[in-house]
Amino acid sequence: MGIVAWILFGLVAGAIAKLIMPGRDGGGWIATILLGIGGALLGGFVGHRLLELGPVTGFNLRSFGLAVGGALVLLFAYRLLSKSRRKRRDDD
Repeated sequence: MGIVAWILFGLVAGAIAKLIMPGRDGGGWIATILLGIGGALLGGFVGHRLLELGPVTGFNLRSFGLAVGGALVLLFAYRLLSKSRRKRRDDD
């Protein structure tokens, strides 16, 4: 995929992940794009290496599902880290 396709794919995947898991996340649309692209990379790795689904090639429903799933995992991890950082800051 070209860089523009990755950006659009990341934006859509990140936005759907944020719709599935609503909450207050900073960063705006750039963070949403990065979330979606990172989710696509994570989802593609997990799908190919751990679930043995074969390589992800191009844009299809399976690659989109893996991207959204990966973005959900990254969003969950981000929220856990930011929550623990906030709690630690409040304790000081």
